[in-house]
Amino acid sequence: MRSNNIQADQEKISNKNTIELDFPVIEVSQLAQRESWRKEINRPIYHIHKWWAKRLGSVFRAIAIASLTSDESFDWEKFYTQQSFQDKVVLDPFMGSGTTLGEALKLGCKVIGCDINPVSTFIVRQALTKVTEEELRKAFHYIGEEVAQKIQQYYQTQDPETGELIPVLYYFWVKVVETPDGESIPLFSNYVFSKNAYPKKKPKSQIICPQCWGIVVDRFDSLETRCPSCFLKFNPQEGTTKGQYVESSSGKRYKIKNLIATQKSLPKHRMYAMLALRSNGEKIYLPVREEDLQLFRKAKKQLASEELPLPQSTIRSGYNTDQARGYNYFQWRDFFNERQLLCLGFLLRSILRVENREVRDQLLCLFSSTLEFNNLFCTFKGEGTGAVRHMFSHHILKPEKTPLENCVWGTSKSSGTFSTLFESRLIPAKRYLDNPYELFLNRNLFGEVEDSGKVTCSKPIDVSIVESWEEFSSCDKAALVMNGSSDNLNIPNESVDLVLTDPPYFDFIHYSELSDFFFAWLAPTLRNDYSFFTGENSSGLGEVQHNEPRYFAEQLEKVFSECCRVLKHGGLLVFSFHHSKPEGWAAIFHAVQSSGLRIVASHPVYGELSVSSPKSSTKDPITLDAILVCKKVGNQEEPSVDVKRAGIKAKELSTKLKSAGIKLSKSDESVILASQILANVFDTSMSFDSMKCLLEQKIVTPNNAHAPDRQEATC
Repeated sequence: MRSNNIQADQEKISNKNTIELDFPVIEVSQLAQRESWRKEINRPIYHIHKWWAKRLGSVFRAIAIASLTSDESFDWEKFYTQQSFQDKVVLDPFMGSGTTLGEALKLGCKVIGCDINPVSTFIVRQALTKVTEEELRKAFHYIGEEVAQKIQQYYQTQDPETGELIPVLYYFWVKVVETPDGESIPLFSNYVFSKNAYPKKKPKSQIICPQCWGIVVDRFDSLETRCPSCFLKFNPQEGTTKGQYVESSSGKRYKIKNLIATQKSLPKHRMYAMLALRSNGEKIYLPVREEDLQLFRKAKKQLASEELPLPQSTIRSGYNTDQARGYNYFQWRDFFNERQLLCLGFLLRSILRVENREVRDQLLCLFSSTLEFNNLFCTFKGEGTGAVRHMFSHHILKPEKTPLENCVWGTSKSSGTFSTLFESRLIPAKRYLDNPYELFLNRNLFGEVEDSGKVTCSKPIDVSIVESWEEFSSCDKAALVMNGSSDNLNIPNESVDLVLTDPPYFDFIHYSELSDFFFAWLAPTLRNDYSFFTGENSSGLGEVQHNEPRYFAEQLEKVFSECCRVLKHGGLLVFSFHHSKPEGWAAIFHAVQSSGLRIVASHPVYGELSVSSPKSSTKDPITLDAILVCKKVGNQEEPSVDVKRAGIKAKELSTKLKSAGIKLSKSDESVILASQILANVFDTSMSFDSMKCLLEQKIVTPNNAHAPDRQEATC
């Protein structure tokens, strides 16, 4: 009898993939944490262009290996061994930046990716397209010859010491409002406009004088300073604004948004300082002079006389866009001043003249990436770091009081310009296709991580990007990259071995509202080549993005049901997820169980500080993702609810992570417990409300901002 039980247990194990039984949560988490420090260097293929909620490549490589093998335990050596799953097909129905596709291709798989957002589809195609460095540099040189000087002539100033013209790296601007009394007030929260990223170590800062607009050099935390030009004494920490309010010279307070709204025009700006570069490499701060204002007026005048490929579309109302619209930004071109529009227009027009379409599209992708750092929603981060804080550092399109104007073409000392991003983003991404490497961690005798290195353990990514299943099935190395809703994929039943994805979160962050910023520039130039750019904006029917959990679950269920249809018998759907609220987990549970699948395992891994899901408090952030492993439901599977086992397993995992030196917040521990509950509950009759109530009982604590709603749901 005992031997029969052992044989039955062995048969159960033999029918399982490794990830159902084991996953190296410690090794993967430590490696992922190191990767996250410099993602654009460690995985350049996914960082040519902005996308939101990018997942870490090392995590998805490990998931793919564990999902496509059937060992009882995960041998960590396999992570660094060249794999060859050439007979496997991997699907990502929410491909985003293409992490799943890139990692699966490195393992020898054929891949299918789909996204409803046209910007995603375009940037993934460019990431996977192999173009030689020689071809790119030839085109870059051609563009530089045509427009570099044309652009740079508008970013230069006279050195007050030598009289020579020197390049300007950045112009500093400030928004100006007018009160009902006719007073113009610059919106400075304080007058320190430049300081070091580590000011206590390097306290020197640049301060603007509120009287003569000269530049004062003093400590960043000085409470009293004196202008050397007009001798005004003032406290540089006290500006004209406090939060949402501005104070006039007579002491009256006004809400900034209300003053701007009554103007019924774009906010006014004043250019007040610049950071220039001397020929010896020295950077100098200079106040704006009349010749600098004349140069800007010259750019404004030339813009009016040019016919350039500039965006013409309006900004649609939405959670992520309404704050900008409240400041009278109604057109996407409003996000740029006239000099930026002129120079970006010059650059785009030149790129469109490149004859080789593959090369041209690579440079269009880079141009679109450059937009993120060259608009009036950027600010100055300070010295000692990347100087430009890009426009998406907030989850909404937040109008900045003191925007920074970057030089579009750039110099060797610039940050976030076309020429510097060409070298730091595009070229490394293309090199990565030829030599895809992995990070490895060097440890001392005590097992502590000391540093990291790189090792090549994958074949080059050399793949044909195809348009249809027929092409895909007849090609040995293929990537089927599609645009549209993943609830209706044009691929056969049971044709996919693994679905690996990172679905959207139910919250207020609508990627399509944000990606419209790029779409407005790309669509007019690409709609003749790509049908998915023919819409008015980047949204689409069937978009899985909503802040109401039940509606979100219904939309996600449609996609998961389609994944169930195309998944082979015994294949897995694996996805990463975390959320700070029980209804988020209940929505996922409902979507999975209603689609003919069940969650059979869950593993916590480091997922970086998320910018895409709600958090109860920044003091209690979520840094873990739960890797949820799903299988098709068998014909005779009985309901099972084992919350006790979930609690025991969650404690074991928390202890394991902590003992490895991985710090866990209370929210992280809630992620572990919630995911284990989902993996230990299978009951198709359990409603959304019942699961929500169960989770509230188990994971909601007095410190959690979310309180149980007993009237809405009863267990």
